[in-house]
Amino acid sequence: MPTHRPLEGIRVIELGQLLAGPFTGLMLAYFGAEVIKVEPPKGGDPIRGWREVDTDADGVTTSYWWRSLGRNKKCITLDLKSDKGRELTHRLIDGADVVIENFRPGTMEKWGLGPEVFKQSNPGLVYTRISGYGQTGPYSHKPGFASACEAISGFRYVNGHPGEAPVRPNLSIGDTISGMHAAMGVLLAIIERQRNDGSGQVVDVALYESMFNLLEAVVPEYSGAGVVREPSGSTLTGIVPTNTYRCSDGKYVVIGGNGDSIFQRLMTTAGYPQMASDPRLADNAGRVQHEQEIDEALAAWCSKHSSQQILDLLEEARVPCGPIYNVEDMFNDPHFRDRGLFERVEINGKPLDIPAVLPRLAKTPGATQWAGSEIGSHNREVFGDLLGLSDSEINELSDKQVI
Repeated sequence: MPTHRPLEGIRVIELGQLLAGPFTGLMLAYFGAEVIKVEPPKGGDPIRGWREVDTDADGVTTSYWWRSLGRNKKCITLDLKSDKGRELTHRLIDGADVVIENFRPGTMEKWGLGPEVFKQSNPGLVYTRISGYGQTGPYSHKPGFASACEAISGFRYVNGHPGEAPVRPNLSIGDTISGMHAAMGVLLAIIERQRNDGSGQVVDVALYESMFNLLEAVVPEYSGAGVVREPSGSTLTGIVPTNTYRCSDGKYVVIGGNGDSIFQRLMTTAGYPQMASDPRLADNAGRVQHEQEIDEALAAWCSKHSSQQILDLLEEARVPCGPIYNVEDMFNDPHFRDRGLFERVEINGKPLDIPAVLPRLAKTPGATQWAGSEIGSHNREVFGDLLGLSDSEINELSDKQVI
């Protein structure tokens, strides 16, 4: 466990549920911020019950996902729909460096907790807002699920095979990418606050804009050349060869041979020396014109050898390649272990591996201090030690279901 992490001393109040906001909080907590997660008293964050769950001796079920997403956070409960719940939330935010919320735009204002409220009481506050379509504009009122935002962003359009329905990765990538954008926005705002007058600012993250940020040359190619990037299956438009090939053992390998000298080594290794020296294929522009010919040759070669044979031959030839892993493959790969990509925690007396959070810092790395804890497990600490409430006051709040 590192003795010092880069965000120590930064207090974050995490409001909202599910993935985008909580993933932001996870990244900040992993690198040392004190993240206080506020959940509704009844049930908590729904992600506590999503997908695969573990059941403790008392019959309480908690998702394995929560143990990862909720790590290092102090979990408290507050009913934000009650006057007392909002009052206590206001006090928490007044003492914080950062607030993260991912409610529909206008919700925090309706509760009297919008950013304008804190300009006098906490002028240094970095107020981080995550929504589907941003805080302004004609779509701002729409509910913003990652699936819909990935679609409108342009990201989904280029995924899949020509003539077929666009596909999505089997992950909530729009939420996670937005969480990364929000964490970056928080850090930029903190740096600006330290360098200038100490005032905070609003960080406005939209899910569809975070995915829009991944589109590389799609926009300038349309603006400059009128070209609409289309889906291209397992290939990458305008870069050849880079594709996925099925091997004789039924497994797939990815081969990236799009550098000129790399292509020559690839085709020589694959048994096509005439293609390696073919002037038509000497540069990427020529290879793009003859993509089908190249892919058919590589597909035929891979079909005659096992995936491991292909990988061994290409690694010896210094051609970028890789297997397509599932999670079991990752667990069995010594490189993943050597790089510390799995961190072990204990849940109800049983070991559980959860993923490390990147990036990797040499001097002040992040770390998992504890797995996602039970709902309301830090109520006494936060309301008592931080806000100064007595045990009787905390008990009364619990009796009234404010916490």
